[in-house]
Amino acid sequence: MANLKLRSTRLGVLDIGSNTVHMLVVDAAVGARPEPEASSKTTVRLMDHLKDDGSIKKQAVDALLAAVDDAMRLAEQYKVSQLLALATSAMHEAPNGNKILHRVEEIIGQRVTVLSGEDEARLTFLAARRWYGWDAGRLLMIDIGGGSLEVALGSDEEPTIAAAVNAGAGVVTRDLLPDGMASAKDLDAVYKKVRKMIAPVVDAVPAEDYSSHAVGTSKAIRSLARLAGTVIHQPGREDALCVERGQLEDWIPRLAAIEPAQRAALPGITQDRAMTIVGAGIIAVEIMRALGINEIEVCPWALREGAILRWLDQYGRTRFGF
Repeated sequence: MANLKLRSTRLGVLDIGSNTVHMLVVDAAVGARPEPEASSKTTVRLMDHLKDDGSIKKQAVDALLAAVDDAMRLAEQYKVSQLLALATSAMHEAPNGNKILHRVEEIIGQRVTVLSGEDEARLTFLAARRWYGWDAGRLLMIDIGGGSLEVALGSDEEPTIAAAVNAGAGVVTRDLLPDGMASAKDLDAVYKKVRKMIAPVVDAVPAEDYSSHAVGTSKAIRSLARLAGTVIHQPGREDALCVERGQLEDWIPRLAAIEPAQRAALPGITQDRAMTIVGAGIIAVEIMRALGINEIEVCPWALREGAILRWLDQYGRTRFGF
């Protein structure tokens, strides 16, 4: 039987989020695992630079555009032939968001696709499903971003439920933990407020549909797992990180008592997440409590991989002649 050589394309995914601007460059082919070639990430934290009317301040806009420019230089260096440019709805919802997106489009030379929270949930769920495969059964996907929390549930590649709420780690930190720290008494109040913030997502998931296989796809959950989790050794598969709710509940008061600048010395806590990690942990605990989840397994793939897979499904077969 003749060997079939998969034809690949050099694909770039520009992900403009509320916290970072990320460029991922991969060699992608239909039926093959996307192979990363290069990546760059710049922290911009748009949620920290809003005017009273919700507009993004000039300083943050300039930082965002500079980050996009840097990302495009990486794409040029690696000779990207196809670019997927994505932005979260948080960008679009800012009063000056459309103007900023137009300036981004001038830099990259094409349109930016603005994703709703539900769009993000569906793409991220697709990535998780492909990573774990069909034998994983029903998946409950949780993603804690800077601006939003996404949850998706289903047994197929398209989730039966995809929901999102503007209750990301950056939002919770800005609104409820402005110093990044809190006493035990203050934490109780924050937990209660976060519980109310995430209620729309919780209500979207019927109690009888709660999944026993919960996976987390965000960098925030990965950081929490490295700090307060365990490693799962799986014969024949890559080792995985898992974060348990009890361990997380134990860590949060201790984290909240440490100055943000000093948290980067802890396992898994990078400097760019040191300020928001307590907020992320509280969101994780509350969604786990509400959905009856004791542990979350960390999935290496997320939104960007989901966008790549969707592109291959929709356009790759035609492009490659399948």
